[in-house]
Parts: sequence; structure tokens; C-alpha cells
Amino acid sequence: MSLPFDDHPREECGIIGVFAPREDVARMAFFGLFALQHRGQEAAGIAVADGQSMSLYKNVGLVTQVFRPHTLDELKGHYAIGHTRYSTTGSPAIRNAQPFMIETMNGPLALAHNGNLVNSAELRQRLLTEGVGLSSSSDTEVMTMMLARSPGKNWTERIRACMKDWRGAYSLVIMTRECVYAVRDPWGFRPLSVGLLPNGGYAAASETGALRTLGCEAVRDVNPGEVVTLSKHALVVTQALKPARPEAKCVFEFVYFARPDHVWDGLAVHQVRQRLGESLADSFTDSRIEADVIIPVPDSSVPAAIGFARVSGIPYNDGFVKNRYVGRTFIEPTDSLRKRGVALKFNVINENVLGKRVVMIDDSIVRGNTMGPMIRLLRNAGAKEVHVAITCPPIKHPCFMGVDMGTYENLIAHKRTVDEIRAHIGADSLTFLSLEGMMRAVGRSDGYCQACFIGQYPIGVDVLSAKTGFEKSTK
Repeated sequence: MSLPFDDHPREECGIIGVFAPREDVARMAFFGLFALQHRGQEAAGIAVADGQSMSLYKNVGLVTQVFRPHTLDELKGHYAIGHTRYSTTGSPAIRNAQPFMIETMNGPLALAHNGNLVNSAELRQRLLTEGVGLSSSSDTEVMTMMLARSPGKNWTERIRACMKDWRGAYSLVIMTRECVYAVRDPWGFRPLSVGLLPNGGYAAASETGALRTLGCEAVRDVNPGEVVTLSKHALVVTQALKPARPEAKCVFEFVYFARPDHVWDGLAVHQVRQRLGESLADSFTDSRIEADVIIPVPDSSVPAAIGFARVSGIPYNDGFVKNRYVGRTFIEPTDSLRKRGVALKFNVINENVLGKRVVMIDDSIVRGNTMGPMIRLLRNAGAKEVHVAITCPPIKHPCFMGVDMGTYENLIAHKRTVDEIRAHIGADSLTFLSLEGMMRAVGRSDGYCQACFIGQYPIGVDVLSAKTGFEKSTK
């Protein structure tokens, strides 16, 4: 479950694909998913193939809750794909857990997906009209069924044919009896990288940190529009579709989603986050507000707070202790504990804020339901003033590309000015990093999706659907 006081964008999904003929591929996929657990905590699954047959195990829960040694022992093969899920389309029920696996006239097929198709309703209706039965509400099943019916002499041709119809964000790992394919949409929304395993074979994953966990070398991105084949033959790269111009990589990988050891678009996430803090400090200094201590909201804001402190000259210290597991439990808190709100997730180190003017660094404000209680925690611990500084611009628009930002109705910045947000959360001041400052910290002038900040979507979408709950099934 995600507790109701969580105010960050929900972490999309994580995917892994492995070809390792002399290894226990199920365990390799397990540890790859374990390194990607932060990207989704609702369900997990692994499918394996041995050149003849395919098997699958998936369930709701964390990776370590879903898989046990005896479960992994039953998954034998040379190829594996895995998925850890946060639902952005489809409910978090077992029927929507991934990978999806089906039998086709060309042999068994399994698919795991990170992203969201903006035309999934249209594609779904097309399949239903053609008599195809669907058992879930996930756009991943739609993609799987389309691949099963796709024309082509081989799977690369079938994937390419389907990519022409898929509009939106998709990083995929696809498995057949004797191959794993890593696929990325032509806009490059979601990350996907591939690397060489130390004992032979290849792996693909949503983040480079997962590949490093498996010992991968020669890591490279799967480029937008590419299909990369992982098999007993040499690594084969096919440019299935031309990359979109401009590309639209998700800038929130830097702001919040990715682990700090991830390299995204050739840039180290930890270093970019430090630069976000440095750029934010320039804006804060211009406001001439005086402060005694900088504290981050752990964990994604720690590098930014370090950069902020370095530029501003204000000392850095820890202010919060985070319980990293409270948001990943399936046990509902009691009513009295629920009223404790963010105190279930964060405790304050009183001595570090007592009598001080505090600057609290966080990566984003989405719904605005967490920041106020956190400020009250600091004030109750004796903070004299609480100033809030955010390492991205105000989020005013929903995301249609696989990130649960919410709808227009519950995005606090869509309906309030910065000063109104400040008053709502009870801060002494509120500073957002500008769009220009954010991109300057990233070090890129274009090639990134900025739709959640400015409302200009790289792919045409029905924005009105956001006002009626486009992401209606995320809970």
C-alpha cells in the first residue's frame, strides 16, 4: 500500500531482461529487480525460457515477498525477464501483475512494460472488435496481444510493426523461447540500458545500477526507437523506428525517480541532483532570506541539499529520520496511528533544528498533503522558522506517459499561486527552482519532456480526460 500522506509522484515500474547461458537467470533477475524495488512496490514477476518452454511466477507484494528460494529454484532457463510494478494504468490486482505470458502460433511470448500508451483505449477496442479476449485492464496485455497477432517473418519484424501503432511511453523487455528483446519508444520517455555480463551473455534494465549489481560492463542506453536482441548470437541492434525530434526523456528521473547511482542520458543522477541544489541556492539567496541550517527530505533530496549548502554557505545537517518501509507495508495502520500521518514515516532529530531557522529541501510538491504535516513536525521540534525550497518548478499538469502525478483536481500548483501554496502548507517562505534553472542543472537545453510543468505534451493527448480521472485506476 501507499499511505495517504505520500506526496511524491508514484514511481512508475522497473524491468529487467537477462540472457546468461551458464547462470541461474531467475536469481539474476531477482537481484536485478531487488535493485529496482524503489520503482514499484505493488507486484513483481519473473518469466524464464530454456529454448524449448517458458515458465512464469508473479504475485502482489515486494520482490522479497513474492519470491522465495524454492520459487526461484523452479524457474530454470537461459533467458529471463522480470518486472516490479507500480500501477499507472490498471488496478494493483494480481491480474495486472507482469510479465504477461501467452502462447502464440509462433511460440510462447512474455512481455514486461514500463510506461503508458496514450492510445491504449483505441488499441484495446480494436482487439475486442476483432474477437480477442482480454483478462486485465493493463495496456501491457494489449501490447502482448498485438504482438501475438502481428505479421512478420521474425519477432524483430513483428515488434517493429507494432511499434508503428504504439503511441506513448514504453520501455519493454520481451522474451521468446530463445531470445530476449529490449525495446524503447522513439521519444525515449522511460530509461532502458543494456550491458555485457562478466561470464558471457547480456542484461537489460531500467537503471544502470541494476546492471552494475549483476556485474555488467560496457553499459549503454537502448536508444529511442531501438530493438536490442539479447541471445546466443552477438548482440544485435536494430533501429526499428526513427527517433522522434525532439526526444522527450523524462526529466523526473533526475529530480526524483532514479537511484543516485543511475546514469541517465549519459549523466550521473547524483551529480545532477547536486547541481539542482546549487541552482536552487542561487534563487534562494536572491530572496535575501537568512537561515541557520539546511536539511533534506530523505532520500532523493540529500544530494540537492549538499549542493544547496555548498553554494549558500548555510550548514547542512540531517533533520529527519526516515522509516523506509512504512510506505511498503500491506498492513493498514489503526485509526489512531493514521492520524499520526507523516510521523509514521519521519521522525525529527530535535537537536538539529531546535531554535533554528531551517531550510527544508525537497524534490517536488504534487498534491500538497505531506508538506504541511512535515513543517508542523519541525515546528513542534522547536524550529524557529521553516523555509521550503523545491528542486523543480511547480507541477501544474498531469502526466500521461506512465507517471502518476494525479489529475488537475488534486495538483496543488494547478489551482494555487506560489504564495497560496506557501500559506496552505504553513511555510515561512517557499522557493521553486525555475524551469531554466532546472535544465541548466541538467545541462541540456532540449530533448526532455517538461509537460508536467508547462502543459505542452510531446504527443497529442486528450487533456480533458485528465479532468475526469485519466489515472482513475491507480488505487
